[in-house]
Amino acid sequence: MTIVKISFLIVLFLLLTGSTVQAIGVPTITFGTTDANTPEQVSIGLQVLFLLTVLTIAPSIILMTTCFTRIVIVLGFVRMAMGTQNMPPTQIVIGLSLFLTFFIMSPTLVKINEEALQPYLAEEITQEVALTGALSPIRDFMFSQVRESELNMLADITMSNEPFDQDDIPTMTLIPAFMLSEIKRAFQMGFMIYIPFLVIDMIVASILMSMGMMMLPPVIISMPFKLLLFVLVDGWALIVGSLIQSFNVL
Repeated sequence: MTIVKISFLIVLFLLLTGSTVQAIGVPTITFGTTDANTPEQVSIGLQVLFLLTVLTIAPSIILMTTCFTRIVIVLGFVRMAMGTQNMPPTQIVIGLSLFLTFFIMSPTLVKINEEALQPYLAEEITQEVALTGALSPIRDFMFSQVRESELNMLADITMSNEPFDQDDIPTMTLIPAFMLSEIKRAFQMGFMIYIPFLVIDMIVASILMSMGMMMLPPVIISMPFKLLLFVLVDGWALIVGSLIQSFNVL
């Protein structure tokens, strides 16, 4: 009640002294369009449209061309294998996946900054050369992780001629092959993560059945033992370390 009275007195004071309180100016933002009368204006408009498009598909670019796919799938398998449902929360899993992605992709990002971004900002190269220079490290990373089977399958479907080297494979063929490879590796790692937790579930279920407690869900009893095992072996360090070492880019 005291807080309510204080709040009421503050509001009343502001109302009574409203004439002496100076108003704080709030800026307004306006948007408008005008006809482009010169080629320069058309070029600027197209650049703004391209920038907005890139910002819109930026999350998809992160998913398609980086290690984010493998990391988030493996961390999701860890949470499901332990049976903790929403612990850790999805926001924590996504956040950890993003930071690990930036950590693993740091050599590639450094190359893009040194070979494309900084020369372009210094006006040493054109925009087309900068885009080509930025794409090259990303392609090198994807080629280092893509499986030959997925790459050959998509190359046979999309290309009429057999490629001789990596430069002959278009990026639109490399990206889906890279994603398929990442999903396959993530599921393989998820299978290996599930095995110890599955053994615990089977042992607990067998013990409960032998004791005649068939109506008691084994998951309720086995989850504390899963958490204990995960903590004793320092599970998060093992999972994150295995994920980082699986890329071999650092």
